[in-house]
Amino acid sequence: MKIGHFICILAVAVLITGFIQPVLAEGNETTDAATNYYNIGVRYLATNDFQRAIDFFNLALASNTTMIKKSDGLLYTYQGKAYALIQLTRYDDAIGTIDEGLVMYPKDPMLWNDKGYALFSLGKNQDAVNAYDTAISFDQNYTSALINKGQALYQMGKYQDAVDAFTRADTTDSGNSKAAEGLAQAQGAAAAATQTMVIIAGIILIVAAGGIVLYMKFRKPAEEKTPGKKTKGKKK
Repeated sequence: MKIGHFICILAVAVLITGFIQPVLAEGNETTDAATNYYNIGVRYLATNDFQRAIDFFNLALASNTTMIKKSDGLLYTYQGKAYALIQLTRYDDAIGTIDEGLVMYPKDPMLWNDKGYALFSLGKNQDAVNAYDTAISFDQNYTSALINKGQALYQMGKYQDAVDAFTRADTTDSGNSKAAEGLAQAQGAAAAATQTMVIIAGIILIVAAGGIVLYMKFRKPAEEKTPGKKTKGKKK
């Protein structure tokens, strides 16, 4: 299923407009190392220089994180680092970073969605679905997680479940092209699978009926037992 697994885990535009602003605001009050490292990491992330972004996010995490924690910059640091690692296909490292972040922010749906994507990329589809379900449990309208879940289910051959996930995604974001494309493909696969099952069931019934007919036609009638004479026992 080639719909370009709808990641949407950390859009660069969101990073610039949403993530950097609160940290800069905090930095206006007092400059600290973690804030500076974080902001530099975000700038490198915006230019797709993922390794340098990771290096500066690591420096931020190794510093006193008191200030960036106040503005949720710490959460964004984990998200940004995980995003960069995923872009470099370092999925195991991404999962490690995400798990560290989840210790601090266990109910963050984006971290759970990122973890699902990394697991999916490693071929761990069921674990990915579980992660997506957790993300959705914290945000019922998380379209990206619903689409990602749909694709993981599709890869597992669970076409009807995939249809359900894509349908929900289409409801939460009506007109979303990825949701619509995934839904159409999942519906087609589900219909084909149902048709195949019907054909197989029909063949089984035909074979079973044929076997019964052959058995009835060629079976040997049971031989009738002729009653034997009873012999009297000798008197002692």
